[in-house]
Amino acid sequence: MERLSQVQTHLTSASRGGVQAAKQKNPDDVVIVAAYRTAITKGGKGLFKDLKSDEILYKFTKKFLEKVNVDPAKIGDVACGNVLNKGAGATEHRAAVLAAGIPDSVPFIAINRQCSSSLTAVNDIANKILAGQIDIGYACGVESMTSHYGPGALAEISPNLKKDVNAKKCEIPMGITNENIADKYHIDRKVQDEFAAASYNKAERSIELGLFKDEILPVEVEVTEEEENDDDEEDSKVVKKTVIVDTDSGPRKGVSPQSLAKIRPAFKKTGSTHAGNSSQVSDGASGALLARRDVAEKLGLPIVGKYVAYRVLGVPPEIMGVGPGYAIPQVLEATGLKVDDVSVYEINEAFAAQALFSIHKVGIDINKVNPRGGAIALGHPLAATGTRQLATLLRELKTGEIGVTSMCLGTGMGAAAVFVKE
Repeated sequence: MERLSQVQTHLTSASRGGVQAAKQKNPDDVVIVAAYRTAITKGGKGLFKDLKSDEILYKFTKKFLEKVNVDPAKIGDVACGNVLNKGAGATEHRAAVLAAGIPDSVPFIAINRQCSSSLTAVNDIANKILAGQIDIGYACGVESMTSHYGPGALAEISPNLKKDVNAKKCEIPMGITNENIADKYHIDRKVQDEFAAASYNKAERSIELGLFKDEILPVEVEVTEEEENDDDEEDSKVVKKTVIVDTDSGPRKGVSPQSLAKIRPAFKKTGSTHAGNSSQVSDGASGALLARRDVAEKLGLPIVGKYVAYRVLGVPPEIMGVGPGYAIPQVLEATGLKVDDVSVYEINEAFAAQALFSIHKVGIDINKVNPRGGAIALGHPLAATGTRQLATLLRELKTGEIGVTSMCLGTGMGAAAVFVKE
């Protein structure tokens, strides 16, 4: 009862408390000890193409534990997001973290809340810390979109449910939902291509300046490649090579609105959504270690950020991409923060039109959005995106600044969370 009373007091003081409450340091705060990711590679042909999601997660988590000086036995729970695996990867991802060095005494939960899965994992761990169930937790996400190419990758709803007009909307292809937004809110292709080109340009610059180096944990993988004989093509052979994956493969150099204007629409002949202004099919993993502040301090763990709040809500499935436009105001209202109190917004670029809608709906200065590039350039390995955004956000912010992560979710949802850099 005493612990529940403390939690209630903490939540009451944090709720609608504004900037001061968000930045205030309390012993029972949920803090971020570390947040990292793998490089993001192209689905189907990138350097993770020969690895399934459990192998990617294993390699990442092993490197994470080597990087973060924490006794794995002190981790109270592991929450792992995944979208495309059966059962959200409950079996194989539990196996992956055990192989990486987390003892079998540590429980595991698989989470699938579409593209917010790893951000939801952060919230799951944070809530358990606030409730006094655990002191430290590992939230992560992983996706091998390569492993789920082709028809049948996404589940279909029952024929009986398809008779219901609202249920049937949950099967609308994501690209069509973006076309619906572009049409409904009059977001033309020129503006979308300008936004997409800016994402590529920012990501290109960030790679050139080495801005992602600190957040990416290099992993060693063995890849298969077909090597052709110049004299006789029939003599081509498959060879295996060991490489270090430490750089995102999605960003392209010299992308401009003019170059993107040449790409054909992907979903409607007269549409505005195409491969160049949509998020890339990608593979990758990311994760964060969270703890109660007084526990982190007692163990001498670094504190790089503070978790403040998370909110998720539903929107019409046929315009699912508008989610951030409604989730961000909700989480800001819950914390008493104003739009301008936030220094950086990491908003997932599932598609240019939906990101633009959300930015304008909330009234965000576009210069505060994805300053190092977003998913259009970097890629969107679904469940890994939330903690990827967190890893990026904490390195974009200066000490004491407030940041927000947000994304739209398939079937019609939006999620957003507030963090403070320490």
